[in-house]
Amino acid sequence: MNAPKIKKLVAGNWKMNGNMQFNQSLINELMYGLSRQAQSGCDIAVCAPSPYLLQLSAMLHGQPEVTLGAQDVSAHESGAYTGEVSAAMLQDFRVRYAIVGHSERRQYHAESDAAVAAKAQRALGAGITPIVCVGETLAEREAGHTEEVVKRQLAAVIHVNGHCISEIVVAYEPVWAIGTGKTATPEQAQAVHAVLRQQLSAASEHADRVRIVYGGSMNAANAKDLLAQPDIDGGLIGGASLKVPDFLSIIAAAR
Repeated sequence: MNAPKIKKLVAGNWKMNGNMQFNQSLINELMYGLSRQAQSGCDIAVCAPSPYLLQLSAMLHGQPEVTLGAQDVSAHESGAYTGEVSAAMLQDFRVRYAIVGHSERRQYHAESDAAVAAKAQRALGAGITPIVCVGETLAEREAGHTEEVVKRQLAAVIHVNGHCISEIVVAYEPVWAIGTGKTATPEQAQAVHAVLRQQLSAASEHADRVRIVYGGSMNAANAKDLLAQPDIDGGLIGGASLKVPDFLSIIAAAR
């Protein structure tokens, strides 16, 4: 029996880019472009820097096509954690998704697997869908440790959130393919996605609901081939999400 078809998700990760004027122009252009396309067959999100969540929440309010995402969330509920942003705060801005465990957070902020699991837990507790990032470095891939690394990273999240693991999104982002212009071949990406799907299936009978998206330099040129793979359920888009024509092309490929 075939699993039900999963609606794809295309989420833009703006990283540390944007300003008030740029954001308004980009969202206006994106909404106009979507109005010119056929009815969307995928979910669309933009994950913006925290200072701009209020601006984007207001711009996106009242329309169902594009939802709002944050780029991180605190592992703490509240308290003396200067600079942190809690899940409850994100709720106030109608945030639908929160990226957790992005490789840049793991690398530059030394976020552990346990910290990522705790962040996912906080997001879920606030009704926000965590986009849980997993992925290997080039050295780990060349040493043949890809499967071991991604399974370890996901296992930490499953251990803490097993009762509601079907409510997360997983993003496979090979670290060597982020912002480098390199990308995994569709076959390489599919192989890892299949491993993650199997791991989720062992953890939950509802694992077929979990979207596993690809987050390693997906762009307008390679999106169609990547999204044609059976276990690739969308994309976490970096640089291409800041170029509306490219982002729209990826969305069209996911329909």
